[in-house]
Amino acid sequence: MAQTVVIYHSGYGHTKVVAEHVAEGAQGKLIAISAEGDIGADDWAALDSADAIVFGAPTYMGSPSWQFKKFADATSKAWFERKWADKVFGGFTNSASPSGDKQVSLIAMQTRASQHGGIWVSLGLAPSNAKASTSADLNNLGGSVGLLVRSPSDASVDEVHSGDLASARHYGARVATIAARLKG
Repeated sequence: MAQTVVIYHSGYGHTKVVAEHVAEGAQGKLIAISAEGDIGADDWAALDSADAIVFGAPTYMGSPSWQFKKFADATSKAWFERKWADKVFGGFTNSASPSGDKQVSLIAMQTRASQHGGIWVSLGLAPSNAKASTSADLNNLGGSVGLLVRSPSDASVDEVHSGDLASARHYGARVATIAARLKG
């Protein structure tokens, strides 16, 4: 079994709920980035020893939250030593709008993974884009680079769409499965 770490920042709790579902699917470890954009020494060690790393952050104003970006910049120490080369990576993001420029956040995460010499895993699901499609369907936002999630601005953390949570579990399992194949 591959060891997967899901590292995320959540501003209002919605992204945390998604991270929990990704970790459930991956049977992985969760690491929360603090409100100050920090993680502990044990968290860095877990990332260094992981076979797969999944990044998660809300999209605010067209990019990941500043807390996630602070963490991402701090990964330069691992980059300098090539600690994360050949690891499997994935990413997810959440915003209130159906688009909300979420793709920009995913591309930033994918670029970070590539800078580390990592192997990026796509969502691997066809979009649910028929007239009958609803927010209960898998990949109802039509993402491919990674997982896209919508949490309306007036929705509580208990109201994250069921299709997004099912997609999150699927994505976590997909990342872990690919990491296990490459590890084997």
